[in-house]
Amino acid sequence: MSQRNRGHAKLEARLGYKFADPELLDKALTHSSAIAPAKRVLQSYQRLEFLGDRVLGLVVADMIYRRFPKATEGDLSRSLNALVRKETCAAIAREIDLGDEIVLGDSEARTGGADKDAILGDAIEAVLGAVYIDGGLGPAFAIIERLFGEHMGQSGSERADAKTTLQEWAQGRGLEPPVYTQVERRGPDHAPEFTISVKLGEYAPLTATGPNKKIAEHKAAEAFLVREKVWEGAAS
Repeated sequence: MSQRNRGHAKLEARLGYKFADPELLDKALTHSSAIAPAKRVLQSYQRLEFLGDRVLGLVVADMIYRRFPKATEGDLSRSLNALVRKETCAAIAREIDLGDEIVLGDSEARTGGADKDAILGDAIEAVLGAVYIDGGLGPAFAIIERLFGEHMGQSGSERADAKTTLQEWAQGRGLEPPVYTQVERRGPDHAPEFTISVKLGEYAPLTATGPNKKIAEHKAAEAFLVREKVWEGAAS
């Protein structure tokens, strides 16, 4: 069985929140496969995931209610479902490299559990539940608005993954796939900032920054799509 990781300074930096009770975060990152069956309820993230799911739903509902004042109830429901579904949660978990922090049992680790949508989605909900217990709704709201807001389209529907959209757009024009290059890395190890450039064919390159390479690449791709009027609105 994998040993628990104590101390998650890099993840706290990516979240923008430091836990007063670090053991809450430790529990939120512990999959049931890493715990003996008799202790799973108390020592794995199962209960925190239940709570975080409800916190996420409340905050996202509030976000879309305020952001889209003319949307119908049906539109709001579809937007909510798109943003809180497991695939979206897993995509956001990957953006903050959450899989590297999850503690798994040996069998689950061998089968790639740290990159499974179900586990990543549950784990980020558990982390949000832990933030809510540790600091209240305010910090949880801020984290959810920042992370999930980037996946909200201008019409209230979920926006497709920027890197995938850009690659498909390039393929449709007979171009080679976009190339992402790290231009700069600044800041301390626990709170780095990466600047990534995206280059596609003869188009002028664009750069964007983020707390890890994946987020910076996403932002660069989104900025490119907005500039070329594939997507509407300002890039996140």
